[in-house]
Order: sequence, then C-alpha cells, then structure tokens
Amino acid sequence: MRGQWSADPAELEHAHEREPRNRGQGRPWKPGGPVPAPVISTLPVRSRSRGRWDGDGMGGDRMTFVRRLAEFAVACRDGELPAAVREDVPGRVLDVLGNCLAAYADPDGDAAPAVLRAVRRWGGAGEATAIGSGDRLPAPSAALVNGTLAHALDFDDTHLPSVLHPSASVVPAALAAAQSMAALRADPATGQDASHAQPDVPGMRPDVPGMRPDAAQRVGASGVELIAAVAAGVEVCGRLGMASYLPQERNSLFFEQGQHATSICGTLGAAVAAGVLFGLTADGIAHAVGVAASMGAGLLEANRTGGTVKRVHCGWAAHAGVSAAVLAAEGLTGPPTVLEGRFGFFQAWLGGRYDAEALLEGLGERWELLRTVYKPYPTNHFTHPVIDCALALQRGGLDPSRIAEVEVGVPGPVLRTIAEPWEEKVRPRSPYHAKFSAPYTVAAALLGGGGLGLALEDFAALDPARLELAGRVRCVADERASEIFPKAFAAVVRVRLRDGSTLEHRVDSSRGGPEHPLSAAELETKFRSNAGRALPEGQVGELAEAVTKLGAGGTADDVLARTVRAAS
Repeated sequence: MRGQWSADPAELEHAHEREPRNRGQGRPWKPGGPVPAPVISTLPVRSRSRGRWDGDGMGGDRMTFVRRLAEFAVACRDGELPAAVREDVPGRVLDVLGNCLAAYADPDGDAAPAVLRAVRRWGGAGEATAIGSGDRLPAPSAALVNGTLAHALDFDDTHLPSVLHPSASVVPAALAAAQSMAALRADPATGQDASHAQPDVPGMRPDVPGMRPDAAQRVGASGVELIAAVAAGVEVCGRLGMASYLPQERNSLFFEQGQHATSICGTLGAAVAAGVLFGLTADGIAHAVGVAASMGAGLLEANRTGGTVKRVHCGWAAHAGVSAAVLAAEGLTGPPTVLEGRFGFFQAWLGGRYDAEALLEGLGERWELLRTVYKPYPTNHFTHPVIDCALALQRGGLDPSRIAEVEVGVPGPVLRTIAEPWEEKVRPRSPYHAKFSAPYTVAAALLGGGGLGLALEDFAALDPARLELAGRVRCVADERASEIFPKAFAAVVRVRLRDGSTLEHRVDSSRGGPEHPLSAAELETKFRSNAGRALPEGQVGELAEAVTKLGAGGTADDVLARTVRAAS
C-alpha cells in the first residue's frame, strides 16, 4: 500500500488512515496553488535490520527513503551484488578514466585547468591523486578535479530514463574516497589514528562515528569495495533522477526547470559511494546523504547562452559528496526525512511532485546501472540520434553541395537544449557549445563523419563550412521521437536537395542506446583513443589491466598510479 501524507513525525502513526494515491505523484500542483504534501512510500522493506532513526517516529516497515537507500548501499558492500553488476562496473571506471585523460590533454580545455589551479592554492593533505597531473590533494579536492575532467568533454555515460550522467560524479568520488581511507581516521595534527577521540553520535559507533565495527582496523579500500561503492552510488543517482520523470509531462522536472539533475543527484550518489568506502554504517551513510542534499546544485543556463561552469558540475558533485561523507564520519548529521520531508529534497527541487516507486521499487533487484549507456560521440546525448541520421545519409552517398536545407525532428522536450536560443545554436560561441547544437552537429555529420563518426577532433575548432550549413537547418518537435523519449533517444533528418527532391532517415534508438549498445571492441577503441591523448600506448594498456584487476586484488592506488605519465 502507498499513501500520501505529511512527513511530520506526529502524523506518521495515522498514515494508514489516509486515502491511497495512484502511482507517481501526490495532488496535482500549479504555480500559486497550495503545495502538496510529499509522497511517502510504504512499499515492503527488504532490509535485514529494519532499523530506525532515533526520534523519527518510524519503525518496523515504515522507513524513511534515505534509510532504505543507505541499507541498500551497505548490502552492496556486504557482497550482495549480482554478477552482471560486478562485471559492469570496471567498464564504467575505465570509461571515466579515458574521458578524464582526454580532457587533461585537451589543449583548449579551460575549466579543468582553472579548477586544478584553484585547488593548488587551497593546499591541504595529499590524500588522493589528480588524474593526469599527479597532484596529491585532499580527497574532496581530488574529486573536484577528476569530476571536472570526467564531464569536461561531454563524453560521459548517460542513464536514459533519468536523462543524467551518473558515473562522472560517482567514480571520481569513489576513487578519491578509496585512496583517502587511512587519512579519514588520522588526527590532522599528529597523523595518528584518532578514532578513540570521536563523539558518540546516535546510531553510530562511539569509537569511529558512523563506521562499521572493523573500519578502524582496515588499511585501505579494496578493489571489490570500490566496485560496490560505484555500483551503489550510480544506482542511487539514477533512481533519484528517475523519481523526477513524470510520464504526463514527458520530461524530467529537474530538466523542465533548468536544473542539472546530473550534478544535483550526483552529489547524493557520490556521498553514498564515499560512505560505502569510508566504512560508514547504514546510519552513517544516511547522514552523509542528508548532509549532501544541502550541497547539491547545478543550473543548465550555460548550455544555452555560454559559460564554462557546467563543465565543473560533476566535479562539484564529487567534491560535495566526499565532503559530506567525511563530515558524517566526524559526527555531522542530516534529517531523517531529507528526501521526502516537507522541506526536503523533493519538495525543494521538484515542488513535491515525484515518483516514489521509481526511487525504491525493485531496489537491489532491478538495476538501473545496467541501463546506463555509453556515448559514441563527444556531444550532448540529445544530438546523438541526429548525428546517426546524418551519418547514414552521408554514407549513403549524399553530396553536401546539393543540400538546400535540412529539417531535424527531435523529442519536443530536448528542443530547448539543442535548438534554443536559435541564434546561439546556428552560430555556437565556442567548439564546446557546438556540442549542444543540433544545427552544428548535423552539419558536421553531413559534411564528414567517416569511420566511427564524430570525434573529439571535430570539435577542436568551429568550421566555417559547418557554420554555413548550420544556418540552413531547422529543428522541430517530432511526434514519434517524443513518444519514445526518454526510453531511447530518437530523431529524423530530412534533407531537401536543390533539385526539389527529399532524402530522409529516421532512428528510433541512437547508436550506443539500449537497442544498439556499443560493443566491447568499440568501448576499448574509445578508451584507448581517449587515454592515448595523455599517456603512451604501453601505459594505456597497463591502466586498462589495472582496472580489470579491481575485482581480483587490485586497488584504487594501482589504478590511479597509472593515470600519470611515467617519467621517460
């Protein structure tokens, strides 16, 4: 049974008397109208401990959302990962590392170098490694640098149902947390273990707050634990994003309101991953998420009118997630109803409209991580089906000199990202902003795009011929593509030739999407191409091998040591 009721603890015991609601949302809400109470799930709890938070008024099967997510994360660490998930995660790590190295080597990159200069000014203990440069930084700072690198080229994986990029926040946070395990317990003045001096926080161990009993004896995080942490963090991140997708709106409410779900939800996913690696108990992880929820942020306006800040969003999410987990380990606490409460996450970001079942149903059984797809092109994912259509026409023998005009049909909700404002999309202000332009990307594919398709080199500079053709591109909402979105990203491209004839190509699922996933060989080619921009070929192979060994005795240190070019 599911009900809609206030998160006020005083009302919880009477919740069963409330009128049940349909799946998905509470009362319909319009601007200016009364704010609906949040939807609180009473789906059966599969937790083994079925614990409760002190003072929250919840016990038995009625747990707060964050507690259920935290217990799921602990179960992941305790070995309850399906084989398919264990085998999938190293590929996520490898893809992120390749993207980071390509961004580090980008001669025109500006966001990541700015972040690296900033964290060098901040200083601090050398706990974790910055990819590429090899700087030893405090864990939150390393997560900031590496998360920025991971997202800088817009080449990171995408969870289509939530329309967000989970790995670019979660993997950098997990790597930094894994490396900094020992530092978390050390007294900053003496460098000695200070676990005995920590305060007693309700629901946490008094010797090491929020940590499981064996945490104080652990030297560092294993590769197996790193895999579990990434799996838990990516899953939580994707499900938080899914909760914002309302079928009747055919869009994510985050996206509808200009909020970057990738960084907002990524902050909480990063906190989960870091909490798992720091050895936090379910209470500790729940507190980490409760703290992280006050730190998540991200606006999408830079996609429309310029600015480099969007490239830092995943870095900030990773930074905030690691920071929140450290703070929780030191005794800072979060509200038990941080997600569903009257002034909680879903109310603050989404006005109380969210899908609780999307967040919790099948948690630990149906894995959204496995529905997270890899990008074949270094552009905004909404442009990918457009590129596929254009490449098919180009490879079919289309002579670009015969093109009179082009019509691009895409899902209605994505027009604001890849087609508006029109003047910004037909003449992007930088190569980076061209990645978010349907007119420019379709022109680039029609004019070239051999081999595997558009590559990083296609966005090294703005090409005059592509800009000229982009000015003859018109973007419209396509009904069929809109109906499919976001289960898959679809598009149609119609080309009117100078003789009056028309050519058309349609795809219902872009390359790399659920119907056409990239092969292992294609993913290896992508990684080697990206990593090879910063590392010699032999070291690229060593890095790939270190990642594959994470489940068999390898560690984050083994991996990150190979992300810095070896001295010749």
